[in-house]
Amino acid sequence: MKSIKVTNLGEIRNELNKYKKGKKFDIHQFNQIARLAWLGKIVMQPLDPEDPDTKSFLLYVDYPDALAEHILDTDQELMGQMHIVDAQQGEALIEILRSGVEERAKMYEELRRNDFYFRHFYKPKPGEKAGDKPQADDGDA
Repeated sequence: MKSIKVTNLGEIRNELNKYKKGKKFDIHQFNQIARLAWLGKIVMQPLDPEDPDTKSFLLYVDYPDALAEHILDTDQELMGQMHIVDAQQGEALIEILRSGVEERAKMYEELRRNDFYFRHFYKPKPGEKAGDKPQADDGDA
């Protein structure tokens, strides 16, 4: 761990400014975090909401589910950690998180409307299209 001498106020100010600006992830790291953001596996907040000059974000990257972790090949050093990310990448991650939530919500809505039974067990009568639902049987057969 790096130590800073308390007697040198200039060094303290420089270190604080570095933290206030945040850091940029490299392309590989950003893409991994962006994928996890799309999955909803990050939590972000402004680093200092009371300071209008501080634009960076405090970011926590959660571990993905087992299947996602297997497929995404994530860097273990990024997961389960707090990061201070700069404003530009932080805002991009917010947008990715938002679009992931919207797309997953749309997928769940489509899943809720999906009728698996008719797709797998209903065979259309001659003259009916496969997507048509069967008419109610009157019992007049």
